[in-house]
Amino acid sequence: MNNNGKTAKTAKKPKSPKNLTKKAYILWGILATCVLTVLVVVTTVLVSAIVYVKGDLVVNLDEYKANQNQTSFVYAYDKSGATVELARLHGEEDRVWVDLDDMSPYLKEAFIALEDTRFMKHHGVDWIRTFGVILKPSNIGQGGSTITQQLIKNVTNNKEVTIVRKYREILMALNLEENYDKDVILEAYLNTLYLGSGCYGVKTASEKYFGKDVSELDAAECACLAVITKAPTKYNPLLNPEENLKRRNHCLKLMYDEGKGCLNEEEYNAATTENLIFTNSPDYVPSDKIKDTKTANEEEKVINSFYVDYVIQAVRDDLMEKYGYSKQQATNQIYYGGLKIYTAVDLDVQATLEDVYVNRKSFPDMVSKKDGSKVQSAMTIMDYQGRIVAMVGQAGAKTQNRGLNRAANSYRQPGSTIKPLATYAPAIDMNIYNYSSMIKDYAIAVNGSLWPHNVDKSLGSGNNVTVKYAIQKSLNTVPARIINYDVGIDNSFNFLRDNFHLSRLDEKEDRTLSPLATGALTNGTTTVEMAAAYATFGNGGLYYKPYAYYKVTNSSGSEIVLSNENPASQRAISEETSDIMCELLQTVDTSYYGTASNVRKFQIMAKTGTTSSDKDRWFCAGTPYYVAAVWVGFDSPETLNASVNPGGKIFFRVFDDIHKGLDAKQFPKSSGTVEKSFCSRTGKLASSNCGSTQKGWYKITSLPAVCTSCSGSSSSSSVIEAASSAVNDIANNINDVINGLIGER
Repeated sequence: MNNNGKTAKTAKKPKSPKNLTKKAYILWGILATCVLTVLVVVTTVLVSAIVYVKGDLVVNLDEYKANQNQTSFVYAYDKSGATVELARLHGEEDRVWVDLDDMSPYLKEAFIALEDTRFMKHHGVDWIRTFGVILKPSNIGQGGSTITQQLIKNVTNNKEVTIVRKYREILMALNLEENYDKDVILEAYLNTLYLGSGCYGVKTASEKYFGKDVSELDAAECACLAVITKAPTKYNPLLNPEENLKRRNHCLKLMYDEGKGCLNEEEYNAATTENLIFTNSPDYVPSDKIKDTKTANEEEKVINSFYVDYVIQAVRDDLMEKYGYSKQQATNQIYYGGLKIYTAVDLDVQATLEDVYVNRKSFPDMVSKKDGSKVQSAMTIMDYQGRIVAMVGQAGAKTQNRGLNRAANSYRQPGSTIKPLATYAPAIDMNIYNYSSMIKDYAIAVNGSLWPHNVDKSLGSGNNVTVKYAIQKSLNTVPARIINYDVGIDNSFNFLRDNFHLSRLDEKEDRTLSPLATGALTNGTTTVEMAAAYATFGNGGLYYKPYAYYKVTNSSGSEIVLSNENPASQRAISEETSDIMCELLQTVDTSYYGTASNVRKFQIMAKTGTTSSDKDRWFCAGTPYYVAAVWVGFDSPETLNASVNPGGKIFFRVFDDIHKGLDAKQFPKSSGTVEKSFCSRTGKLASSNCGSTQKGWYKITSLPAVCTSCSGSSSSSSVIEAASSAVNDIANNINDVINGLIGER
């Protein structure tokens, strides 16, 4: 202790050199370990990166091209055989892949000048720009990306703003350039970038903004597109032309680069002063080559025709049937699969049909008492080999895409138009009846009551009438008798289902007399089905499944996805039956529908139809060129009270126009039928003693017997018979006139 009573501190001993050496050794060991660890980590990262870059392909551009959403095209053939674009089908992404060689040469230069000036020199990464971004972490995710990196971002859709994402993007870009050359990468980039207004890729953008193919763009137009990608809304030339112009001139300056770029001074000056014409400009003239060019108003839609709507439906259904797709899968394939659909439409016939249907004056001025809606109509026109040449599914202007198409999707009771299909064709085909066979015009007993009534509300005249007369007058009693006593309900039903392919027959409810004899089908039928069925009467008895497109290919055209180019046929009725039915239907009086000078130069087979309570009116008819079915009615069934079948008027209005300038042509005739005179009183082949005769067509193999009832025509009885026949003829002519005034049903 010291003098103050405190314990003195012990003096520290100086460190020995040995202790200092030991501590330094430990520190150097730690440092060396850290350095070694860093070197190992860096080496590992570098080796991994090299392996990644030099390894297997990370982003497969070929697979990406095949799997990305692409716009589908709908085409038609004009008279010269050239394709005409009808519509484009796409979802939110309107994208059409185009090869780099098919782009304007200025387009490549514009994007490189503005987006990546060293694109042709670097190997996926511009390290100068990249390190600049790294030194400013706030800029990570922007400013330093090359075209290759931007392509990676578009392909992967990874928009994270992180260093890890940037690192992976760099490696993927290096890997991509190890496996693809610059032109392939640039082509993919130009086909994937977003350019505003729903456009993905330069082709759709070129057509959206300029109404031009991308190959036709000049330097100023290419610069205009290049600047959009930085801010698709701000630089949209339709929405903000002034903002686009400022940045466009900057791009052109880079393309010129004081004479060192792709533009010389003269080209540069011309481009900067050029007044671009956009699709929303009053000076814009639409090109016949470009379809579906919209304005800046994205809510404005291009309204496709009913024909295009039906093609979409048909392709969807066929994809489901052939490939087992679900409805959604098939729809996605149409709108995102880049399909090329070649329709079977006749552009001139379709235009005529649309002109008639868009004009409300073509239809009766009828308004529904239920809901105030106007009377509606639909019409399908076909050739005789299944090709649908025209279709309209609405009276009045079409206002939406893929709405109700009454031609294909409104199933309505066919009325008397069913009789040739369910009654007379089977009866003649089965050799039970012929052209002039006699049948009693009188109702039959059904469930204790007499049924049916004829159009005049009577139970029939009680007289024997010919098949010809029954068809002409659209009698209800005769078909009921034929089906009930001769053809049989099952045979009649099977003909409708298996031979004429009415698709919605009810196996229970429609296997009865009323649907088969008078057309009161439970679920109805469509104009498409009826036109196809009636075509068998004008083509020798063959049924062709209706088709609206020839073929569907993939985006490149290298693979046929669907095809109707060789439509198969089915024998529905014999050639001879077809001949006879065609001749019978030509006897139906259509004079009260107008003169129609063009179409009346041709043979016309026709049959009208009216359902019970007059809720549906039909007109099924054809010439040697085309066959058609017309329906008129209210969407919610309601009595029409039309004096003359409006379907007939529509038919003749359309057909008169489409038959202008067509060459003379006759319905085909088989060698198995022959024209003969028959006795008006007996329906048998006429003898020299028959006082009143008519012409008819018969199968050579089943000619009716020769009439013997009129032998000894000089006798008083024969004179009376002849007189009676003459009176009947006069009465029939009077009935024709009356029916003409009230409209045949």
